[in-house]
Amino acid sequence: MKYAIVEVGGKQYRCEEGKAITVDLINLPVGDEIVLDKVLLIVNDDTATIGKPYIKGASIKTQVQDQIKGKKIFVFKYKPKIRYRRRAGHRQKYTRLLVESILME
Repeated sequence: MKYAIVEVGGKQYRCEEGKAITVDLINLPVGDEIVLDKVLLIVNDDTATIGKPYIKGASIKTQVQDQIKGKKIFVFKYKPKIRYRRRAGHRQKYTRLLVESILME
């Protein structure tokens, strides 16, 4: 089983070939290819390569699969006794990336 840990937008994600990961919004059209080069760890069956902090020459080739929105989160402010109430909603935008290949030189 081959997988990698990659850093995208300050967060770490586990990537496997042929599977999709959901990351914070990357403003690119669907179908574009992205090469992620901040690879922290690559595990190939029984061997592991660990970066310090990143692995030189390693990259992950991905393709933008979809631009999606997360579930709605409600923000509610309230102050007692003074009739102050504010309600707002927020939906975070995400990009779904399809991992095509994990490359290492």
